[in-house]
Amino acid sequence: MNGPQSRRLVPSVLCAWCLLSLEACTHNIHVTPVASAAPSAVIDQTLRVTVPLLALQGPDRMPDIALLEWPAADLRRAIVEYARQRGTFRAAGEDQGSLTLSIRAWLWVRSREAYRYTVHLESALGPAGKPPVKSYVVQKEAVGSRIRWVTASDQDPIGAAVQAALDDLFMQIEDDAALYGKM
Repeated sequence: MNGPQSRRLVPSVLCAWCLLSLEACTHNIHVTPVASAAPSAVIDQTLRVTVPLLALQGPDRMPDIALLEWPAADLRRAIVEYARQRGTFRAAGEDQGSLTLSIRAWLWVRSREAYRYTVHLESALGPAGKPPVKSYVVQKEAVGSRIRWVTASDQDPIGAAVQAALDDLFMQIEDDAALYGKM
């Protein structure tokens, strides 16, 4: 069996195998963005990070891999660690802070030639328990491989898009540092 027939058989066999061992076909995403730049301004406040929404669009309907899982808790922890490393705020955490950074996130996965991963963040920052002072929107894209055989096929480009989005978001927040002075 050569040519088009064998090319059709491989995805069918892969899908059957995935259905039999669903966990092996789940790509569990874990991102670890690193703050590579010092802050352009420091805000003398503590920061609480929340991620009330992380929506995935497209990955469960893409060829080759049945499931893509990326819990909001992973993204929240990654943002907290990024904020700590960057040093924009006096401290950052998940539980308490004088300021709250609420981030609603979307991941869109599309395929043409290669897979494209778009991370879209809609953020609001303001005093804890009060309406936000300002909102920010960032969207970054990374290109992955032509196939999604292993978790790294998804995780590496998602991590790159998250890194770029957080770099952009924190630069915007630092540009507005005067808004968050003494509250």
